[in-house]
Amino acid sequence: MPTFTPAPPPPRGARISGLGVYRPSRVVPNAEIAERLGVFERQLARRSGIRHRRFAEPHETLTAMAAATALKRAGVDAADLGCAVVATTTHLSQMPSAATAVLRELGGNGVAGFDILAACAGFPYAVGLARDMVAAGSAEHVLVVGAERISDILDHDDPATAFLFGDGAGAVVVSAADRAAIGPVVWGSDVDRPDAVGMTGRWVPELRADPALPWPRLGMVGWKVYRWATTELAPAARLAVARAGLTLDDIDAFIPHQANMLVTDALVRQLGLGAHVAVARDIAESGNTSSASIPLAMEALSASGAVRPGQRALCIGFGSGLVYAAQVVDIP
Repeated sequence: MPTFTPAPPPPRGARISGLGVYRPSRVVPNAEIAERLGVFERQLARRSGIRHRRFAEPHETLTAMAAATALKRAGVDAADLGCAVVATTTHLSQMPSAATAVLRELGGNGVAGFDILAACAGFPYAVGLARDMVAAGSAEHVLVVGAERISDILDHDDPATAFLFGDGAGAVVVSAADRAAIGPVVWGSDVDRPDAVGMTGRWVPELRADPALPWPRLGMVGWKVYRWATTELAPAARLAVARAGLTLDDIDAFIPHQANMLVTDALVRQLGLGAHVAVARDIAESGNTSSASIPLAMEALSASGAVRPGQRALCIGFGSGLVYAAQVVDIP
C-alpha cells in the first residue's frame, strides 16, 4: 500500500504591524544650501522639488535614530523579535553592525541582527528578506530599519549633491499574519553603471577628527541616475503589482524612493496612475534620505490622512549599484 505524504503547508503570510520614524531636529532650508553653493535658492527647488531637509545633530547618532522608531508602535518587545535588519550606507564602521547596536539600545540581547547595504533600495530589500523569514517560519517578528546620516558623507560644497540629501530613520515591524499583506519582492541590478552613484576616499576611525585626512564622500552623476530610473523602473513596478495578484487599479498609494521629484513625476506618468492614488512627495521636506526615505514617506502620507490602514501601497527603491527593489504592502 503506498504511503501518503501530505503536501507541505503553504507559507505563512506577513504584514507590517508597526511603522515609526525619526526626523532630526535641525531643519535646513534651501536658502542655507544656496548661499554656500553660490546659487539662487529657486534653482535648487526647480532641480529637485526639495524645499527643506534635516541634518542630524551630534547627539542624533545613527544608532539612536534607528532605535527610536517602530518597535513600540507594533506592540512588540525586543525580546519577541526573531531578527533585526538595518539597511544603511552610513554606518561608518564595518563591525560591529548597526543592527546589533540597535538591539543593544532596545534591550534585545540574544536576537539575531545584521546590516545590509543596498543603498537607496535598502529598505525594500530588507522588507523582502523579512517577509521571507516570517513566511518560512524563521521568525514571528522582524524589525526592519532604514537609517542614514548622509550629512556625514556629504561633500557640502559639491553642487551636484549638497542640496539633495538629508538624514533620518524609519522602521517597520514585519510580523506573521493569516494572509499575505506584503507582496513578493521584485529586485535586481544594473551592474554596468557603477559610476552613476558611489563613494570615494577612505575612513580612519581613530583619526576621523583630522580634517586633513581623506573622508569617504558621496558622489553622483545625476543625469545618469535620472535616465536609468526613468527608463528601467516602471517595468519592475508593474511586475511587483502583478506578482501580488493585483492590477494598478488596485493600488491606493505610490511610495517610491524619494530621490528627486522629477523622477517621481516621471514614474507616475509612465505607470498611468489614477487620480485616486496618493503619491508620496516627502522629498520636499526631508530631501533624499536614501534607505530611510520609503518609511519616512509612508509615515508622512499616513499622518496627513492621505492613506488609511489596510490600503495597498506600491513601494520601489533604487540606488547605487545600480540596484532596485519593489513590492506591494498594506499600509499599517
